[in-house]
Amino acid sequence: MTLFSYLTARMAALRAAYPISPVALILITLAYIFIASNATFWGIGAEVFSGHPLSFAGFVLAVFMLTFAFFALFSYPWLIKPWLAFMVILSAVTSYYMDRLGVIIDRDMIQNVMVTTVTESKHLITLSFVTHVVLFGVLPAAVPLCVRVKCYGGLRTAVQPVVLCALGLAMAAGLLMSDLKSYSSILRERKDYMSSFQPGMPVVSAIRYAKMQVRTKNIVLVDIGQDAAKGPAYVPGSKPVLTILVAGETARSQNFSLNGYGVETNPRLAQLPVVSFTDVSSCGTATATSLPCMFSKHTRDTYSYENGLSQQNLLDVLSHAGLHVEWWDNNTGDKNIADRIPKRTMTNTENAEFCAAGECMDGIFMAALEEYAAGITEDTVLVLHQIGSHGPTYYLRYPEEFEQFTPACRTAEFKLCSAQEITNAYDNTIAYIDEILAQTIAFLQAQEQLSTALLYVSDHGESLGEAGMYLHGSPYFMAPDYQTKVPMILWMSQEFKNQFGIDKGCVATKTDTALSHDNLFHSVLGMLDIETSERDSELDIFASCSNFEKVVRN
Repeated sequence: MTLFSYLTARMAALRAAYPISPVALILITLAYIFIASNATFWGIGAEVFSGHPLSFAGFVLAVFMLTFAFFALFSYPWLIKPWLAFMVILSAVTSYYMDRLGVIIDRDMIQNVMVTTVTESKHLITLSFVTHVVLFGVLPAAVPLCVRVKCYGGLRTAVQPVVLCALGLAMAAGLLMSDLKSYSSILRERKDYMSSFQPGMPVVSAIRYAKMQVRTKNIVLVDIGQDAAKGPAYVPGSKPVLTILVAGETARSQNFSLNGYGVETNPRLAQLPVVSFTDVSSCGTATATSLPCMFSKHTRDTYSYENGLSQQNLLDVLSHAGLHVEWWDNNTGDKNIADRIPKRTMTNTENAEFCAAGECMDGIFMAALEEYAAGITEDTVLVLHQIGSHGPTYYLRYPEEFEQFTPACRTAEFKLCSAQEITNAYDNTIAYIDEILAQTIAFLQAQEQLSTALLYVSDHGESLGEAGMYLHGSPYFMAPDYQTKVPMILWMSQEFKNQFGIDKGCVATKTDTALSHDNLFHSVLGMLDIETSERDSELDIFASCSNFEKVVRN
């Protein structure tokens, strides 16, 4: 008999001789998850309950029993083992992002995962991630799969999960009631605490995401801006207007030298007559939320996934007004924003210069723009959705010759890089954005047959390790300014300013005004003199800086 055969026989004998009850298996599995996959939860708890160990123990035990109550619902003989194995692996996956990168798996993050692409997500599957999941997830998950679970009679098997759930809930309630005032205060003031709990937060978030999808499955689209029309600036015989809206990706305002950053990341734009707005807040902290929100008529307070899907957006209103609108994408898609207009995908373009790594850098837009401009005969709005500074592989977002800040982190494994190397790589992406925007402005300046303008605004920012947080997607209530403060940059040709009567000096006085994605919908309509009942002049930054009497007179 070989050693392997002997060990297999011994394990089979042990399984037969010592079956384990469902209750014991759940308790052991939960204890492991609490210990191995909740470093952040324990760390925050130690801070919150500092000096009060008994209260800390009571709260943790209450959370333990709540989780036990939920797990107990899956304690049927045919379900308990695969369920527990799945929870162990899930906890290992989510704890990696929580404990290593500070990424909370809330509903919006689940949504991001569901709408992302393989190309984008592959950069997050690093060697350290795989090692962590195997050691803390896959291998431990084999234990509940291999043990033998005690079987009971039919009635007990049917009733036991419900009874165990009720007991767990009762014990949790009793523990919480012992110091309800303190516990409720902590939960109210420190929402980041329970947000760090694995697998509780991911499971709850998945349920919330599923409910959201069910609610929007048969949603009906509501038309808005049907009354939109071109204003007096569009006089007969004037040149066609070309406005480029650049939707940036993961660019944070703090790293733009135009906004006071100490590193010269915007040398090209600094030489151009642009207006840089320094205090702009995003609608969300991830593309799946921010992008549709910024193009909707809703403010951050009123926007929801349902509202975004159920109503037309800025691009539809511009189309209703008679402008030709297109969406060009070099990212993970338009998130349903461009469903009713022509769109073009750059991501899979075969181009050795800009797409050698399987993804395209934003330089891919320039050749297409040159070709496109020659055929413009009508007023046009072109949206360029950049890949920008999307991490963690910042070094793939710019050509090697643009790596001016060194040494730069050239891996997705942040633990292998110093804080300065990560920042240098990120700053290189901002410098490349500066180059692409400058090239786009030069292109627009050269279009003497057109009246041209450019407005750039990023969808959200990025954490580079501050307070232990990396990347983006944190719940807004706890997101740092690094994830919510975004750059917004405006350039207008003299022809455009004259045609629309826009006083650039007036606009420049608003550079330090507190603005947000809330302003985009209304400001683009105001900037392009689109008359519609949907435009709110209070949110239009051009409302007080446009002299349409001068336009009519001219």
